Amino acid sequence: MRIDIITIFPGFFDTVLACSIVGRARRAGIVQIQCHDLRDYTTDAHRTVDDTPYGGGAGMVMKPEPFYRAVREVLGDEKAPVILLTPQGELFTQAKAMQLAAQERLVLLCGHYEGVDERVRQTVVTDEISIGDYVLTGGEPAAVVVIDAIVRLLPGATGNEQSPMDESFSTGLLEYPHYTRPSEFQGLKVPEVLLTGNHKQICRWRRRQALKRTLQRRPDLLGQAELTKEDHELLREIWQEMQDDRRGE
Repeated sequence: MRIDIITIFPGFFDTVLACSIVGRARRAGIVQIQCHDLRDYTTDAHRTVDDTPYGGGAGMVMKPEPFYRAVREVLGDEKAPVILLTPQGELFTQAKAMQLAAQERLVLLCGHYEGVDERVRQTVVTDEISIGDYVLTGGEPAAVVVIDAIVRLLPGATGNEQSPMDESFSTGLLEYPHYTRPSEFQGLKVPEVLLTGNHKQICRWRRRQALKRTLQRRPDLLGQAELTKEDHELLREIWQEMQDDRRGE
């Protein structure tokens, strides 16, 4: 996979994309990530990427020409999703990450200031993504989030192909609790079932815990998850336990 980032702060990505899973995936040739300085695609002596907004108002707006030239030059004759990171975009989810991970190439546009000239959207952007209902100073942190979520889904990136499939949101549920050594810490013991070696019982415990954690913390996800008949039975048990606990308080 290849990911191109168009930004006015290419140095922002130097360290963060060299670390952890993303860094290892780059060194292994699983993903290529290239940063492009938007100012390199300007034509004036001052390398201007922004200007005052038509109609007045606070702040500056990023000009359309540099983005247009950058995308055209970076992609050439190739076609690929061109994604603008913006608070107005589609909310980024695990499902969206999986969809984008299936692409061979992506281009990420990082805006700044008061936003990007609308004609950038109209001429080169194919998708708009938001990582949450808040505003950042620029698209660079959002680009890092999107890249991290995508790269860890690429074959060979994590070293364990099953790991990304067991995580929160991949199955529609939050992930079950994890434990490691020591078996007792500060008076808290690892659940006995995890020490038995009985994989069938462990799988059932983990599924039950995932359902319980989702019901407690994100019940809205249950309406979208693919649940089996056994899942519904477990949910009824969990719900009854929660009601009993409330009555006992």
